[in-house]
Amino acid sequence: MKTVEIYTTPTCPYCQAAKRLLAKKGVAYSEIDVSRDPALRAAMTERAGGRRTVPQIFIGGTGVGGSDDIHLLDHQGKLDAMLA
Repeated sequence: MKTVEIYTTPTCPYCQAAKRLLAKKGVAYSEIDVSRDPALRAAMTERAGGRRTVPQIFIGGTGVGGSDDIHLLDHQGKLDAMLA
């Protein structure tokens, strides 16, 4: 299974929804809290091609977007293949 990284903040409901989906699928992930570290948020923004919102999710080093994006990938049946 590919490495999954998710940039989050503690109070973000979209972050919680994305983490619930990953947990439901049994996917281990690294969570990076950007709420108190401007340097981490800047690194996330750069890595995400200018996107500043959380969550930002990376699968195997490739940015897939946020919660809506990962749920859409799952709905389309594409997420499992990306994770494999």
